[in-house]
Amino acid sequence: YMERARTEWLSSLGFELVDLERLFGIVFVVHHVEIAYRRPARLGEEVDATLTLVELHRARMVVVQNVARDDIVLTSARVTLACLDRSNWRPMRIPAALHGRLESLL
Repeated sequence: YMERARTEWLSSLGFELVDLERLFGIVFVVHHVEIAYRRPARLGEEVDATLTLVELHRARMVVVQNVARDDIVLTSARVTLACLDRSNWRPMRIPAALHGRLESLL
């Protein structure tokens, strides 16, 4: 759920993952996760996954994500995402247009 929430979040900001890769040659990968499983989700239940940007650097960002059912948080995580050059898998600056948009969220 969290992966999908991140993809949809970037899309809502006007940045599709496929376009970031094609136009800028970058990919985002999960570098580190701190996660707490608080309560179980059951098969078939409807849950909501949320995301809040809490840190932004040149080549990485940190988000806090929750998965909840109604108003009950089932899982919470702090996720560090690294921006990598897709050709060599080395850190690369987040493109200026995206970085600027992300700065406005802090």
